[in-house]
Amino acid sequence: MGKLMLLFTAAVLTWQAQAAPPGQTDLERRTRFGPVVGVDDSAVNGTHAWKGVPFARPPVGEWRWRAPVDPVPWKAPRAAQQFGPACVQYGRIYGPGANNRYDETIGQTLNQAVGSEDCLYLNVWRPSDRRGNLPVIVFVHGGSNVSGYTADPVYDGAALAKAADAVVVTVNYRLGIFGFFSLPQLKSGADAQEDSGNFALLDIVKALQWVRHDIAKFGGNPTNVTLMGQSAGAINVYALLTTPATVDARPRLFHRAVPLSGGISLATNLPAGRIPTLNPAAIYEAQGQQLLLQQLVVDGLAADAAGAAAWVASRSPEQVAAYLRSRSPASLLFTLLTRLAPQGLAGSGPIPDGAMMPIDPIGAIAAGQYLRVPVLAGNTRDEGKLFPTFLALFGTGSGRLVSDQQLFDLQFDYDPDAPPQVTIEQWIPSQYLPVTKPGGFNAMTELLDTLFMQAAADNVLGTLKSRQDAVWYYRFDWDEEPAPFDDIYGAAHAFDLPFVFGNFGPSLFSNVANSTANRPGRLALSKAMMAALAAFARHGDPNVPQALGTPWPTWPAKLIFDATPTDLAISVQ
Repeated sequence: MGKLMLLFTAAVLTWQAQAAPPGQTDLERRTRFGPVVGVDDSAVNGTHAWKGVPFARPPVGEWRWRAPVDPVPWKAPRAAQQFGPACVQYGRIYGPGANNRYDETIGQTLNQAVGSEDCLYLNVWRPSDRRGNLPVIVFVHGGSNVSGYTADPVYDGAALAKAADAVVVTVNYRLGIFGFFSLPQLKSGADAQEDSGNFALLDIVKALQWVRHDIAKFGGNPTNVTLMGQSAGAINVYALLTTPATVDARPRLFHRAVPLSGGISLATNLPAGRIPTLNPAAIYEAQGQQLLLQQLVVDGLAADAAGAAAWVASRSPEQVAAYLRSRSPASLLFTLLTRLAPQGLAGSGPIPDGAMMPIDPIGAIAAGQYLRVPVLAGNTRDEGKLFPTFLALFGTGSGRLVSDQQLFDLQFDYDPDAPPQVTIEQWIPSQYLPVTKPGGFNAMTELLDTLFMQAAADNVLGTLKSRQDAVWYYRFDWDEEPAPFDDIYGAAHAFDLPFVFGNFGPSLFSNVANSTANRPGRLALSKAMMAALAAFARHGDPNVPQALGTPWPTWPAKLIFDATPTDLAISVQ
């Protein structure tokens, strides 16, 4: 673990030291903090791009667990031609691996510390012509708020920028215990938003402030910004609809919202038995306390929790804060995974503290205390098929036989045009087969959807609709993967993202989803989805009949995005 972090740190230092190549002044843009020089990809995809643009000071050392501040200005042109480092996280199949790109090291670094605390960078794509005043789409990636990276090839903004005739921005934000962390000894009392522990949300706000001040230099219209997020990114988008940091911002930081497969509901907002998408602040207070105590035990400064509590009681808040800030990310993540995870305290997400966020965001929306903007939301039909291990919650056992390592290794080299290289019996436990039987895989994952993602969507969208009419909703039904992955995944969580971004190249699920046979219908559906997003970003209404073939009524009606292997199959329910 330590060796990996040393390698990544060396890579970060090398990345930071890069200067802009000469002779690229046509791609130079002067931001408030300094000039950046991008890449001319017009011959490849019709766009210009600027990657790894700093929007805040690196939150390292004494800046860990503090609100983001402006980066140190620079004068010499800075190369903005490769992605900045991913934010520090423990390795998952959705993470950056050792090299901040989709490669085999993702499977080799599972549950190890990867990424860097020096990670607050964003990326910009725009059509390669010189027009300005284009709508802006800012994307916040998912990953349970503990993982993810903007260099994921699914999130490349070139195809969307070209298709939507827009400026696309993707942003890094702090993750896990570095992005959401509540501990009394870290609270100064001087800044209520910083004291909230919602550092990730503050990072996104900081990126939106960068967009407000600088995006016009890249051809974007700062008065027409769409904030889009998926999964954890959608949770964060909903949170930012309710925070004073955006509600009270003048001028506005964003003007439309696209939350995909997310929610912002506490257990108290939902019928009994539903799964919340937001935890109360008390959960994060317990997490912070336990991380401190268990870290002291791991470091040998206390024999047990009682001894650790005595150690804390004998130190000032400043000493406790300095101690935790001195611990390496690898050490803190090790403690999180080995000592807090068994207690159910390893998760992360927005903290409804009453300052940065209302204690009950759904209640705040119901009372009209939110940023009223047009909303385009969406879910996939089979969200739960990405989370088959969650079926154990029903007492029927996990819905997957393969480990994360096996899943990654098999999918990394899979050939979607060859005969099946795996059987469904090797993937799904026998109690869930055949998938279509009562109580089978389809029925149980649908039940999971009903209790989790759909419950969250219905709660927040119904609440929004009580205050405004401009709410649209889609369900993504495409399930044309080659067998057996049409049953294993179908229209699983996140499977709409390649269609939204127009990216079907190498990525975690591309090799098991994208065959030659399904290519015509797949590309037609992606074109239609990008056209609808473009219309929403430009006008605040996703209706584009010539692309969709049907009007799109507001919620509770829903547009069904689907296609056969060869043709669109869009409908309204």
